[in-house]
Amino acid sequence: MIEPMDLLRSNLSRVRIPEPTNRIYKQECCISFDTPRSEGGLFVDMYTFLAFGKDYVSWNYEKTGNPVYMHIKQTKKLDPEDRPSKKPTRLAIGVDGGFDDNEPEYEETHSIVILPEFVSLPFPSVELPEKVRLAADAILLAVGAERKEQITAWTADKKEVSTYAMNLQQIDNGVVIPPSGWKCSKCDKTENLWLNLTDGMILCGRRNWDGSGGNNHAVEHYKETGYPLAVKLGTITADLEAADVFSYPEDDSVIDPHLAQHLAFFGIDFSSLQKTEMTTAERELDQNTNFDWNRIQESGQEVEPIFGPGYTGLVNLGNSCYMAATMQVVFSTQSFSLRYYKNQSLKKAFDAAPADPTVDLNMQLTKLAHGLLSGRYSVPASETDKNANAATATTTAKQEGIPPRMFKSVIAASHPEFSSMRQQDALEFFLHFLDQVERANAGKTELDPARSFKFGIEDRILCSSGKVTYNRRHDYILSLNIPLHEATNKEELESFQRLKAEKLAEGKNLSGDEIVRPRVPLEACLANYSAPEEIHDFYSTALKGKTTAVKTAGLTSFPDYLVLHMRKFIMEAGWVPKKLDVYIDVPDIIDISHMRSKGHQAGEELLPEEVPGEDDSNKLFANEEIVSQLVAMGFNHLHCQKAAISTSNVGVEEAMNWLLSHMDDPDIDIPISKEGHVSENMSSVDQTKVDTLISFGFEEEVARKALKASGGDIEKATEWIFSNPDASITSMDATSSNITSTPDDASLPDGGGRYRLMGIVSHIGTSTQCGHYVAHIFKDGRWVIFNDSKVGASINPPKDMGYLYFFERLNS
Repeated sequence: MIEPMDLLRSNLSRVRIPEPTNRIYKQECCISFDTPRSEGGLFVDMYTFLAFGKDYVSWNYEKTGNPVYMHIKQTKKLDPEDRPSKKPTRLAIGVDGGFDDNEPEYEETHSIVILPEFVSLPFPSVELPEKVRLAADAILLAVGAERKEQITAWTADKKEVSTYAMNLQQIDNGVVIPPSGWKCSKCDKTENLWLNLTDGMILCGRRNWDGSGGNNHAVEHYKETGYPLAVKLGTITADLEAADVFSYPEDDSVIDPHLAQHLAFFGIDFSSLQKTEMTTAERELDQNTNFDWNRIQESGQEVEPIFGPGYTGLVNLGNSCYMAATMQVVFSTQSFSLRYYKNQSLKKAFDAAPADPTVDLNMQLTKLAHGLLSGRYSVPASETDKNANAATATTTAKQEGIPPRMFKSVIAASHPEFSSMRQQDALEFFLHFLDQVERANAGKTELDPARSFKFGIEDRILCSSGKVTYNRRHDYILSLNIPLHEATNKEELESFQRLKAEKLAEGKNLSGDEIVRPRVPLEACLANYSAPEEIHDFYSTALKGKTTAVKTAGLTSFPDYLVLHMRKFIMEAGWVPKKLDVYIDVPDIIDISHMRSKGHQAGEELLPEEVPGEDDSNKLFANEEIVSQLVAMGFNHLHCQKAAISTSNVGVEEAMNWLLSHMDDPDIDIPISKEGHVSENMSSVDQTKVDTLISFGFEEEVARKALKASGGDIEKATEWIFSNPDASITSMDATSSNITSTPDDASLPDGGGRYRLMGIVSHIGTSTQCGHYVAHIFKDGRWVIFNDSKVGASINPPKDMGYLYFFERLNS
């Protein structure tokens, strides 16, 4: 029998010393959620530097022939003595002032293992070959590719230094601010007061939706004078960094590095002041930890933890709750469960994956599906007995959950916002996710689980000439406006408004128990979607000019899973986003059969097609009102023009839905020609750019095609090639525009219009870019709450507070 050391020496050619540019995985298995803390530890391939769990490392050996691995095993140390829990002051986890993450400490051991017999050699050891020692040292010293994410959740971006603070002009008008007894200069408010740092005026803050807060005098003063900075009185203490400074032109809380001298200008000695008011961030935390927060998270209730297959939590990677809530619902559907779990094993996905499985969407979706649905990781967490040795452990009624790092990295590769640590819109992520899944399954329609969410929409537009036209499109979500005038509790709302006025007159604030919110039935939202809507400035090919038309919308097919998006976020005057504080009464069963489009009817005369060469300039230009509204929301101007044109200038909502569905289109940045189509002037592309792509290993024909589709941008052309792996000159036309295409409904699922509510994604916070997302899912005859890594039986699911509602079609 060959000696272990001789066996290692015979395989030195399969050992590499990692270069600084190599990605080294040593914290998580590439195809499972095993870690060094798992029972079998983690095995790092010393040639590719990919990591594998004990049950999967043999697959890598069979696939690559690489036999030498570094084995990493971590064992929990004794816990330190109990630390007193502190009340959080920031809406965050694992940061100063935030919620304590209580991360335990682990002891790490290493060895060199040779497959297939798992022959083990101790490390460190001077007897090991120098090449092995150098490689092992480099692996251990390197920062892991899965680098530990900054553990921040639900927290706002770090405050920035205001550009207005550096050279702030202060007016010497003899104002001296007393240490207490403040009152608004324009009303009787004595709370929520702000000191303007330019002229020393003390004015009340903004009025909240419920009548509390101030009377807007501070912000009105800025609009009159342009004086940019104000500090909230009552938040100034010896700790000046904690003071709440607001910049009106920057519309954000900021840092004033010269705050001490700015306060001294008005005679304020900050060292003697006591804190009497909440900062803006603290008030948001306080509001979020009150009614809505408690209701959606079911805080304060004894939620029974659930373990087993389908009940695995997802670790919050730092503001990743939007992803966790969405993926929990998605993988509770039959379509995604079948595609990536029941019908695809980890072995099958790994064998089909490229050399680096961490960048393969199919592999990482399969990994996530098996992690969530197998039950392997849904077990009570072990807790070491502090009064005994480390081997003595008890179980706690919670689970650790699995961290979807590799999945997030892959799905965010083509969307920089999702790569960030900032909170994101769950709706935007859901649409991006389905788009990526559809692309990954291109050409394999029968395998594409995203199809189960897809449906056709038909807009019937009746021109004032009496003729009609039909516009069709596909979508994954039905976005619904909320008609507040359809509220069912109007009497209670009127009483509440009277009470609010009385309290306001008395200078008092309303308590949370006194607030009454409108209740709108879901049926009213669906009816509003189908109701006739006037379109102004519609170009009629029959009248050869603009006119007013009437649009009605219907569905041409009913998906397996219907997703309803409640448009709770609206734009107020000045394009200030506002969240509608409203309840939606959602029944368990809905029937949308009446929403099916009837299509072209007998006796209807269609609007004539535009004739090439005719003067149709009126139609070719996007409605600037629609474009300006979309641009104000932060979208690219060209993209907004395309959205308006592709939806026939019907309206902002339709254009926005088109934008969200087509943001990743390869030709989205190609200019619009005078004819209203994508410019074709890329037929002769820059040969140097073609040569560059050829040097990357791509065929010349494909390189030219990709450059045409991406407007000559090499980086976008590369992304296009990877997004269209089967691309060829004959397989698809990269230069064609999505603007004039008419979707085909033949490949879409269809069936009856009765649906059962199976999932809810709820949101807590003032906008989709902050706060927290939680999922509630109907499983095994009961509602279950998925709150990041926490999974338990729901006692009172917040059916009336959803942001996204997921319905499953009932088979008749």
